[in-house]
Amino acid sequence: MLVRRRKSWEVPERHATPESVFLDRRALLAGGAGLLAAGAMAPHARAFSLFGSSKVYGPPADDPSTGLYPFRRNDAYKLDRDVTPEGFNYTYNNYYEFGSSKEISEPAQALKIRPWTVTFDGMVEAERVVDIDTLLAAMPLEERLYRHRCVEAWSMTVPWSGFALAELVKYAKPLSGAKYVRMETFMDPKVARGQSTGSFGYPWPYVEGLTIEEATNDLAFMVTGAYGKPLPKQMGSPLRLATPWKYGFKSIKGIVKFTFTDERPVSFWEDILPREYGFWANVNPEVPHPRWSQAEERVLGTREKVPTLPFNGYGEQVAGLYPKDAGREFFM
Repeated sequence: MLVRRRKSWEVPERHATPESVFLDRRALLAGGAGLLAAGAMAPHARAFSLFGSSKVYGPPADDPSTGLYPFRRNDAYKLDRDVTPEGFNYTYNNYYEFGSSKEISEPAQALKIRPWTVTFDGMVEAERVVDIDTLLAAMPLEERLYRHRCVEAWSMTVPWSGFALAELVKYAKPLSGAKYVRMETFMDPKVARGQSTGSFGYPWPYVEGLTIEEATNDLAFMVTGAYGKPLPKQMGSPLRLATPWKYGFKSIKGIVKFTFTDERPVSFWEDILPREYGFWANVNPEVPHPRWSQAEERVLGTREKVPTLPFNGYGEQVAGLYPKDAGREFFM
C-alpha cells in the first residue's frame, strides 16, 4: 500500500481559491464590494485600487508572450490559505526603482519590457546575451502557488508563472568553481525615478544573490507571470525571482543579468543597512527585525493576523541548506 505523506506546507487543493474565481474580474469586484460592505478592509487596503480612485494596471497589453499563458499548474506546490485577489497584488508593491511608497503601479508603466535582454556572465562556459522571449522558449514553463512574506510583516499568496531557477542555472552552464549567483536589475533613471541622482543615495542598480545550492533548490523560481497572465510591470515584469522561504526583498525584479562567481555578492539592502537586512534573509519568527517583531504577519486582503512559520513554512524543503546551529546571520 502506497502511503503519501504531505509536506509541511501542503494542504488539499480545495483550500486554494479556484482559478475560475481569481481570474474572473467580475467575481473579484463582487468580492471586493462584499468586503467593503462588511467593513472587512485591512488598514493597507487604501492601496487596493478597486476600493480607490487610481487605475488598476494589469498585464501589459502588448506583451508578446501573452499567448503562452496560462501555464500548466504544478500541483506539488499548494497553499494553506486562499490566493490573494489579484487586484491587491497589482496595486500593493515594493519597487524602489519607481518610488518608496506601495503605490508605484502607475509610474512603473513607463518601463519598456521589449526589447529585453538577459546577460549570463562571470564563471560560465561562455558568456552570452539572450532576449527574454528566447529564454522563455528554452524553459519548461509552469505555474506554482506560493506564499510571499515581506520583511515588513505582511504576507500574500500568489499563483506565479515561470520556470525553476535550477533550469536557468543549467542553461547558463556555470563552471564548477562558481559558488554564487549574482542578479542585477535594469538601470534606467530616466524611466525609473527612484534611480535618479539624489534619491537617498541608494547603490543602484538593485543587486541580489543566492548560493548555487539555494539557486538550484526546487523552490527557487523565476517568475514571468501571475494569475495565469504575463507579469504586470509593477510586479517585476518581464523577469523576477521568487524564493518563498526568504523575505520578499530577496525577490529581485526586472532582472537583466546573472553573474556566476566564487565571491559572495553584497545585496542591495545589505549594502544600505546591513544590521537590518542581511544576505540570507530567511524567514524566522524567532529573530526579530531590529525595529519590529517577526512573530506574526498580517495577510494582505484580509484583517487576519497569523503566526509566522520558520522559513515561511518551507523548512522541510530548505532547512538542510543551513547548519543546524545556524544563528542570526543565516536569517537577517
